[in-house]
Amino acid sequence: MYYIGLDVHKKTISFCVKDAAGHVHREGKIGSTRRELDAWIGTLPQPRMIAMEATIFTGWIYDHLLPHASAIKVAHPLMLRAIALAKKLSDRIDASKIADCLRCDFLPECHMASTEIRNRRRVLRYRHLLVRQMVQTKNRVSGLLLETGVEHNKSRLHKVGYFRRLLATNSDIDDSIRPLLRLSRETIERCQKTEYALVSSLERDPFLKERIKRLRTVPGVGPITALNWALEMGDISRFRTIKQAVSYCRLCGDERSSADKVMRMPLSKQRNKHIQHVLVEAAKLAPRQSAELALIHHKAMEKGNRNRATLAVARKIVAWLLAVDRENREFIPAQQRETRAA
Repeated sequence: MYYIGLDVHKKTISFCVKDAAGHVHREGKIGSTRRELDAWIGTLPQPRMIAMEATIFTGWIYDHLLPHASAIKVAHPLMLRAIALAKKLSDRIDASKIADCLRCDFLPECHMASTEIRNRRRVLRYRHLLVRQMVQTKNRVSGLLLETGVEHNKSRLHKVGYFRRLLATNSDIDDSIRPLLRLSRETIERCQKTEYALVSSLERDPFLKERIKRLRTVPGVGPITALNWALEMGDISRFRTIKQAVSYCRLCGDERSSADKVMRMPLSKQRNKHIQHVLVEAAKLAPRQSAELALIHHKAMEKGNRNRATLAVARKIVAWLLAVDRENREFIPAQQRETRAA
């Protein structure tokens, strides 16, 4: 077996090919294009295994090289740096270290979602970008009015009818900002239409349709939460326990233990921010829709911390979503579960 380490960059890929004994068979640099990859892979000995670090460019390279190797592994960037830290850093050394980690089975492998999941997840994350742009533009509209001292109803400002009446009837609006206000409104409407089209296309997608339908039966889970769960979590079978799923969503703090002392740390910043954000937002509204979640929230609130109460509800939602996904069935409320058990 030959072990190949790739250090991937935007324009170039450094590679190192080693045999089982660790001897360098070949190393060098190629361009980050499909044509050069095809020419390069045909010159390498077989059988071979390939490893690379997770980057923004990893996905298409992984898909392109997958038919040409016995296995391709993707390494977690932070854990890889901790294992393969060296005083001298260069692309050639990095490729050699990756090859060594692969050869010695020390590579901190991370999960690589399927192509179908990654393609649809890209669409969903583009929707997140549109939402951020809409919020920024709305804040800019409000800022323009505040800068020029125009009185307005903040809660109704972004309603189409109110905004038009404001422009038409309020004489305090300076002529210098009217074009900016109209342009901002057009941008908001365009982003709203695009965002709606993207979400609708994902909901109608045959690959996701039935799964989304089941997930939405969980209290507090709407279309956006269901889509984020399906596309960010990917293959649910990789989570053997609820604790693993909760940890992946970063709904629990780290633990540091030494001797008899146990310290709970704040939520880590190293997380999948997309799934964590939507679950926390869903947990804020879910107690209104479920008596069971309302009870969990009330018990946590008795300890005097609203944020911990929200996280407790979010962890319960994760447990329900995991059960629905594993068993391929709709959610059964507590009352119906007790009736069936009786």
